[in-house]
Amino acid sequence: MAEGSTAVAKRSPLAPTDVFESFRRNVDRMFDDFGSFGAWSPIKLSPRLDVTDTDGVIEVTAELPGLEEKDVNVSVEDGSLTIAGEKKAQSEKKEKNYVYSERSYGSFVRRIPLPAGVDPKSVKAKMAKGLLTVTVAKPSSAQPTKIEVKSAG
Repeated sequence: MAEGSTAVAKRSPLAPTDVFESFRRNVDRMFDDFGSFGAWSPIKLSPRLDVTDTDGVIEVTAELPGLEEKDVNVSVEDGSLTIAGEKKAQSEKKEKNYVYSERSYGSFVRRIPLPAGVDPKSVKAKMAKGLLTVTVAKPSSAQPTKIEVKSAG
């Protein structure tokens, strides 16, 4: 290269600006594919879950605000715990003109895989203040067994 000339650095195909621009385009396309969000388009319900595994019990907690026991179905089938239900829109006689709404209504299904050998009769479910708690007794075969390690000498 001649003295005093400046070289223009070529951008690699994975330059950070290109990666972020590509990501932004993909996110924009995803939202375009789903249509507009907000009050004019329903959003699929998917309750948030916590799953804990403690001594002998699996506990699943699902946030279901605005639902009652009669709105929720809990079942065990084909090695999975299924939580399903529907949040129905409450209609009022007076029409409202929403500017923006983030509340959603509709049906939902969540499936959680369970260890082999779970007895469906061991599953218990209770609901309080929009929080569903399902407890599943783990089968004895799924319980860890501590093996003592002995000295060879």
